[in-house]
Amino acid sequence: MENEHNMLFEMDEPTKMKWYKIIFALKKDFGKKPDMNGLLFLIGVRELGKTREFTKDEKMDLMHIATCALLAIDGYYSLDYYDNEGWPHYTLQKELPYGDLLQQEHFLRKQIVKYFEANNLLPE
Repeated sequence: MENEHNMLFEMDEPTKMKWYKIIFALKKDFGKKPDMNGLLFLIGVRELGKTREFTKDEKMDLMHIATCALLAIDGYYSLDYYDNEGWPHYTLQKELPYGDLLQQEHFLRKQIVKYFEANNLLPE
């Protein structure tokens, strides 16, 4: 069980290579290396499907949308509906794995790679 738990947080070599390709491509596109919050914001905007100026609260909501979308890949969340303004709403489906901050970051990195793969966004 412990080994299975650790596997959730560790990235194998092919996944690491895909992660670095994503980061380098985004750095090339935006002029700087994105941090996790920047990545979540970009994914959130993509999931919302709208670009405009966002308030600070909306930016936080976009990062939450991104997190839910990433975790939905493995069934932790499911998309329930879009509200009148087009914002997606998710429901927790199963308990999230517990990990320290570094483990959580690695877990999100793996989910981001899966998201890029699922949406045909991986750079060549």
